[in-house]
Amino acid sequence: MTGLLSTMQRVRHANAWIFGTMLFSSMLSLIASFVLAVDAVKLAADPTAELSCDINAVISCGTVAAAWQSQLLGFPNAFLGLIAEPVVITLAVACLGGVRFPRWFMFAAQVVYTIGLGFAYWLFYQSMFHIGALCPWCLLVTLSTTLVFATLTHVNIRDGNLFLPARLQETLAGAVRANLDLIVVVIWLLILTLAVVVKYGDLLFG
Repeated sequence: MTGLLSTMQRVRHANAWIFGTMLFSSMLSLIASFVLAVDAVKLAADPTAELSCDINAVISCGTVAAAWQSQLLGFPNAFLGLIAEPVVITLAVACLGGVRFPRWFMFAAQVVYTIGLGFAYWLFYQSMFHIGALCPWCLLVTLSTTLVFATLTHVNIRDGNLFLPARLQETLAGAVRANLDLIVVVIWLLILTLAVVVKYGDLLFG
């Protein structure tokens, strides 16, 4: 059992696992962004069009897409995903191939993706509490963005790319080695799931 746990520990902190997870998550986000972009074009041509994920009053991509929050910069937010996710995919593939980017580059990637994470959760909040509807593809983007952020943070803390004070760096590195970051992500996703269920309950399936 000890040997198995040790092997699992090595695998989780290896580049193959970290960047493989990042690649898979970013590809999911790219697929979701593509579907949302197609739906946005469809709604632009016909605002009354029904989308495949218009299931009920709560699970409704059409309702979310019609809200101003879905075009915050004057065009569908999904187009941002079509631009950003290929960059993440390229980063993940390059690192899987053995490329080691400069410290400043990984730090910049962390900053930019943190902004992207904040934007994704702002949209989630807007859907939950202002729009009053949820889009499955948007939820997939939120999930995949969270996973990419978690893996990017993992590797940047592991490799000391964040220009942190020495004591804070060692504390966070120890937490990562102990898999506390994984525990935090799992608990966070469970909290989000619980929040959706508590708010909407049976309406999700009505």
